[in-house]
Amino acid sequence: MNDRIPAEAELAWEDFHRLVNMTSDELRTWLLTDASGEEAFPADPETGLSELGTHVVDLLRKRKVDLTDGDADVMRQVVDYVEEHLDAPPPDGASNERWRHELMTVGHDPLRPEPSSA
Repeated sequence: MNDRIPAEAELAWEDFHRLVNMTSDELRTWLLTDASGEEAFPADPETGLSELGTHVVDLLRKRKVDLTDGDADVMRQVVDYVEEHLDAPPPDGASNERWRHELMTVGHDPLRPEPSSA
């Protein structure tokens, strides 16, 4: 069995895990809360969830050797989305709730400190 993954998928995996700083459980809880809005949970809490966010939850639960080509595409899409948002923050930065919540729907909380690289 070949446990090697293509170099592109390897890079996507590294970038994805560098930028996605929420766990799968944290993100799933956030998506369910965000989908419910100001109201109570809808009858079907899965309704209204960010499709990209649910893919991120699934990806966070996967091992690198289990990635598909589609997973690599989603990881690149998430990396692009997060980097675009981080490159053009609003004037009030992470205290802008809407901007922060948009990032959190794909697993990046801009208020979470970056891990120190030791």
